[in-house]
Amino acid sequence: MNRRRGIWLALALVLLALGAGLMFTGSGDEIPQAEAPQVTFPRRMRHEDWQRAEKRRTQAAPVVAAGVEPARPARPRDPLLAALPRGKGRSAVVIETNALRHSPIGELLLACLMRDGGKDLEQFKQFSGIDPLKDLDRLVITDDGIMLSGDFSKARFQEVLQENVSMDYGADARVYEPGTWVMPQEDGGVARGRFSRSLATWNNQLLMVGKSPDVLKGLIDQVEGRGPDEPSIISEENTYGEMYGVLAVEQLARLLPPEQQELAGRLKELADTVELHLDARSDVAMVANIRGADEAKVKDLGKSLGGMLSMARIKAQAEGEEDLARLLDFARVQPDGSEFKLEVALPLQVLEERLAACREDKPVEQDAGPQP
Repeated sequence: MNRRRGIWLALALVLLALGAGLMFTGSGDEIPQAEAPQVTFPRRMRHEDWQRAEKRRTQAAPVVAAGVEPARPARPRDPLLAALPRGKGRSAVVIETNALRHSPIGELLLACLMRDGGKDLEQFKQFSGIDPLKDLDRLVITDDGIMLSGDFSKARFQEVLQENVSMDYGADARVYEPGTWVMPQEDGGVARGRFSRSLATWNNQLLMVGKSPDVLKGLIDQVEGRGPDEPSIISEENTYGEMYGVLAVEQLARLLPPEQQELAGRLKELADTVELHLDARSDVAMVANIRGADEAKVKDLGKSLGGMLSMARIKAQAEGEEDLARLLDFARVQPDGSEFKLEVALPLQVLEERLAACREDKPVEQDAGPQP
């Protein structure tokens, strides 16, 4: 995937990466933080989030064996949530691509994406039969691969992957093994390429890309009620914001540089889960809920991180790193019993300034602000 085709994902996740990096910069005692302007942070389900979740309960209850009465009536489920990983130590991040597309930051990103007249989008549409701006609803990154939800009724998977071994699986799914993709050209020729991952579709609603057909069959089993009883790592009541998910502590610790390995060990020792939520309706605001079993130690870790953020802000101001200082104006840590919340925000004004070149049809600066 080239740079422009990846701009949606890269910029949607940049605040997450920057927030994770800032958590572990600097050192020293806690320093009182200056009062920052008000920003709306995602802390709970909004009315529109509940409405969205209710509309997505399209998967009927699993079929039970003949003559066996279910313990209780099972309500329809969101098939994407049913396909998510189960158990501790797993990761999944959901990007509400449709909601992000219609947000202020989404309009800015789309302007950058369309500066070439939408050639890349049109090529992808011709190749797959999917219009990302109309057909795509959510994109999910998990330990096992990538999943997308939306309307894939016009997708051309069988036509494009015709030389691959494929099979029907379960009630509504089809699984494709890795192989060669084929695409007819306007001049009558045929373009070919290699697809190294397995692909599966379910009921024209889900598209799954994974390491092997067996991995994807396991996901389909979960959607159709044949998987384990353990709940997925993202529950319906936590599907708020334009991006949300859970990161395994081990994965977050691996993001730290070698000089911060002591801190990485402390994080792995104390934290159980890291839950993320991002609101992009106006300013871009992120909340990371970091939880652990030992309340006193988790509280101390939160205080230490708060001090690090304060010192990073002072350093950024002293060194003239204006964008980083503005970001840290909104950064804070809030201890709450056996967890603490890390909050980071980037005002819409900053994003508009940095991406103004897209609207003016000028080259975007390669070094646009602080890097994670």
